[in-house]
Amino acid sequence: MVAGADWWRGAVLYQVYPRSFADSNGDGVGDLPGITARLDHIARLGVDAVWICPFYASPGRDFGYDIADHLAVDPQFGTLADFDELLRQAHARGLKVLLDLVGGHTSDQHPWFQRSRARRDAPEADWYVWADPSPDGTPPNNWLSVFGGAAWSWEPRRRQYYLHHFLSSQPALNLANPAALEAVLAVGEFWLRRGVDGFRLDAIDFLAHDPALRGNPARPPADGQVPAKLFGLQEHRHDMMDASIMPILRRIRALTDRYPGTTTLGEVSSQDGAFARVRRYSAGEDHLHMAYTLRPLRGGFDHATVRDLLRESAGEGEEGWPCWSFSNHDVERAVSRWNPDRPAAPDPRFARLLAALLLSLRGSVCLYQGEELGLTEAELTLEQLRDPFGLCYWPEFRGRDGSRTPMPWRAAAPQAGFTTGQPWLPVPAGHHALAVDRQEAEEGSLLRVWRRLLRLRRAHPALVRGSLRPLDLPRPLAGLVRDYAGQRILALFNLSGEAALTVLPMPGGARMLPEAAGLGGRIQGDTALLAPFGVVLAELETSDRTVPRRAARLIRA
Repeated sequence: MVAGADWWRGAVLYQVYPRSFADSNGDGVGDLPGITARLDHIARLGVDAVWICPFYASPGRDFGYDIADHLAVDPQFGTLADFDELLRQAHARGLKVLLDLVGGHTSDQHPWFQRSRARRDAPEADWYVWADPSPDGTPPNNWLSVFGGAAWSWEPRRRQYYLHHFLSSQPALNLANPAALEAVLAVGEFWLRRGVDGFRLDAIDFLAHDPALRGNPARPPADGQVPAKLFGLQEHRHDMMDASIMPILRRIRALTDRYPGTTTLGEVSSQDGAFARVRRYSAGEDHLHMAYTLRPLRGGFDHATVRDLLRESAGEGEEGWPCWSFSNHDVERAVSRWNPDRPAAPDPRFARLLAALLLSLRGSVCLYQGEELGLTEAELTLEQLRDPFGLCYWPEFRGRDGSRTPMPWRAAAPQAGFTTGQPWLPVPAGHHALAVDRQEAEEGSLLRVWRRLLRLRRAHPALVRGSLRPLDLPRPLAGLVRDYAGQRILALFNLSGEAALTVLPMPGGARMLPEAAGLGGRIQGDTALLAPFGVVLAELETSDRTVPRRAARLIRA
């Protein structure tokens, strides 16, 4: 585990989606006691912290991200006492706990909004973004909701529109209003006083917008075809990513600084300039500690993409601290999304490559529940969907439920041991074979590979704190060197389903790391041999950084 006040720097976080992790009472919905009962699984992985998605009181229209009471646990997840016990048990195992701080919007059932919508002279009247209609009664500008349609809904009691970036039942908070910002900070303080170790900040690009409410310019599609998601038809210059976000981030950081050892992780959208915003939002001592972007999770997986990823991870001369993830509750699971052989079942070697690549990047890491098992994206029918995003765009976009299906704990148990009742989403038949108990018993299982790679990362400071230098390698290879306090780690990745051999890209000896055995890579003299989707992880024996690098080349059979 990473120790000290800056434990977060290079840490690995395990993301828990409570509804789908473990159900303790048989109602088909995961809960806080279920998480507590499965903390040993998380601790045995060797991660540093747990990030728990929202479990607050909510009508559940966006499954917890529409909060009606930030200070209460929704009864379906348990009680505050259950949370306190979860926190105590996690800390006893050396695990930090981060919660979601959703500061950009609330549920329309939240008392703040109920009072704000009632009348214009209420104390909370300006806690949300209200605007008069255009002269013809239409919304004040052309801003669009991510979930479809206009980003404005009419409120007849106030004779005004209110802004919502997502569902109409998720009105946007006006954090330019000091009282509204203070209310959000008070929410954070409530949980910090209970002992949490920090927050993941939801959708931070949406925390600030142009106060003049100027309309967005059009962004015609490159192929001339109207997309299913209209949000992509605008350049989002004014509805999000406004410069006024920086003072908001400073206030949040000042709050956590009063609680030593706590941290902040911001979620950055996939809009253009995402990596630059990650660096900007996490630069210096008065902004967020770290940030991650959804951008790598939106595209494909090929040699050029990985090279770009390594370049962004290097961050040479840049301030800020990135956090990396390949899967989460909002996107298709990586082993399916990036599977080169789709629609066939993903190659298990490909899942191992993704694990090694993710844990080799410079920065902190988020590991999404089930990623350590190699869970694939669930193929659900329209009747099985619960996600409003998917229901809106079916069938062009199937929503996020495919990555939110329940964790399989016991292969032979009904519902794979997730619940004794009817699960809120089905457990895919193919996930039973990937259950925790089965992979515990298999020597070469992906679960065991993740544990071994996490041990390797902890044992080598270069992989936690070191600089990263991308290597110029020919297709289908990608590689990097991590360097810290005289320790240098070489990582090579074969991104193809065919074996590859290459001359090592630097002279001097390289010793394969024992923990990397079984990843399909080895070194023989000055040559690296990589099986399909193979990985080489080695320690460079020379510490002379002035030795010229030599051009790598593939060796043809």
